[in-house]
Amino acid sequence: MEPLITTSTLQRESYGGLFVLFTAAGLAVNGCATRPDPVLGDAYRLVRESSERLRAETGEEHPERYEATDLSGVVHEEHPQTLNPVAEDLSFTRAKEDRDVAARLEMLTKQGGVGSGVAYEGAPGATTEVPARVVPLEESLRLSQRTGREFLSAQEEYLLSAISLLVERHQWGPRFFNDTTATVAATGDNGDFFPALNVVNTLKATRRLPYGGNVEASWVWNATEQLRSQATEDYASSSSIVLSGNVPLLRGAGLVAQESLIQAERNLVYQARTFERFRRTYLVDIANDYFSLIQSKQAIANQERQIKSLEQFLKGTQARVDAGRLDSFQTSIASIQLSSAISSLAGLRESYTLSVDRFKVRIGIPLDEVIDVTEQELNLPEPDVLEANAAETALRLRLDLQNSRDQLEDTRRGVANAKDELLPDLNATGSVSLPTDPDKDNGGLAFSGDDVSYSVGATLSLPLDRRVERLNLRAARIGLERSTRDYDRQRDDIIVSARSAARNVDLARFQLNLAEAQVESARRRLRAQKLQEDVLEPQQIVDTENALLDAENARDRSRTNLRNSVLNYLLQTDQLRVNRDGTLRMLPGMTAPK
Repeated sequence: MEPLITTSTLQRESYGGLFVLFTAAGLAVNGCATRPDPVLGDAYRLVRESSERLRAETGEEHPERYEATDLSGVVHEEHPQTLNPVAEDLSFTRAKEDRDVAARLEMLTKQGGVGSGVAYEGAPGATTEVPARVVPLEESLRLSQRTGREFLSAQEEYLLSAISLLVERHQWGPRFFNDTTATVAATGDNGDFFPALNVVNTLKATRRLPYGGNVEASWVWNATEQLRSQATEDYASSSSIVLSGNVPLLRGAGLVAQESLIQAERNLVYQARTFERFRRTYLVDIANDYFSLIQSKQAIANQERQIKSLEQFLKGTQARVDAGRLDSFQTSIASIQLSSAISSLAGLRESYTLSVDRFKVRIGIPLDEVIDVTEQELNLPEPDVLEANAAETALRLRLDLQNSRDQLEDTRRGVANAKDELLPDLNATGSVSLPTDPDKDNGGLAFSGDDVSYSVGATLSLPLDRRVERLNLRAARIGLERSTRDYDRQRDDIIVSARSAARNVDLARFQLNLAEAQVESARRRLRAQKLQEDVLEPQQIVDTENALLDAENARDRSRTNLRNSVLNYLLQTDQLRVNRDGTLRMLPGMTAPK
């Protein structure tokens, strides 16, 4: 630890008085380690301490991201250039109406890595195959906390709150100033001017008192020299040590003086809760997006299965038509259904490609990187909970509700502070001055105890005009009433959300069981109809194919809804816990006994 003021520095004449002064005033200089960026180091320390109090885990530290960079001259240009060509400089290529749209859609959607896990990189028409990078759910969650823009922004908000607290704490510590003033003054006498150089150096330390007011200790050194010598002694110097203070006794006295510091400390607690709540919400959002991608892939697979089945059915129907056992129009039924299925597949592939791109943007994967998601068994057991218990747990654990509850207390404290502003001003002041010997032209540091002077006084200012303060008090009371209503509304909303989340788990399980039964029923029906294909109308089989596809899609949606409902229940009751790397932390009882 290297002190800010070393012993060798204190041995100098200019700081000798400061050493004596601080010893008398009881003010010490805090040491700090020499490091590239002490502010960020202290800010991260506050973040860690605040998170430990909350029993939360923060993301990795990347202080290098906040280092200042050199600014180029471009940022100082008053008129930055804008690229906005006129219409004549642009071009538009018309597409042919008879183009093969289906083939082009199939080629474009394959570039997103749909279906087989093989992607095509480069311009449309390229044939170079590159394997897609498979990104499991846990890796997606880890990536989202390393490169996800939303997460990084939330982490920075937390860090900025810690920096604000450091600034406020510094305002309440001893602060040091050094002012040097040099003036040249001349006095005229019958056309002759006698200039004199006067140098005043004031070295002072100030500190705010915890219950209002401030104290200041200063060392004032004054040197004067006649630039045009008129006497034998043309140089004089003196110095004095002054200790002064100003303490309020009515308005501004007490804990109200620490309002800014109290609020900054509480704001860091609020931000810690907000950040942890964001991490939990963020995990659920990323998982929901991932499950939606899996569901989209399964819908594509279901559509591809139907297309293959319809292709075989079309061949069989055509053979029956050629054999004269069916009318020719029966072929069009299967053909139109097959074309409709191919069109739906193209739409599903396009939707999946767009969803994958958006997912890459959200978790911070480069857009030109080809990825694929994979079905992953996420062991999320369904909770056995009643609505009333879910609501009680949410009211007890929800971090955002705890923030609102404490912020309501901030509003009440604001009303009390507004009442304090109506009090009269009664300030007590005092000062003590220890000068050098006034009989010596060069006093140096030879302070004279016999020439000490002091002053004590009080100032009373009656509140003849407090209209602004009364209006501020009224506004504070209105704000308190509104904050109370907002808190009550949020509390009720949380109860409703927790109850709904508990019910939705059971509803999702019921819908999944029903959807799985419908899939099995449709499959049995289709198998039976294919055994009787020669005696059934093609439309009957087509209808069963559509029913099976709808049942399969409904089953996949129900499976996704069940996973999301369990995560949402944990989130709404704030029982969700996130590991440091962003993955889900299982609670006791969630893992199956071995």
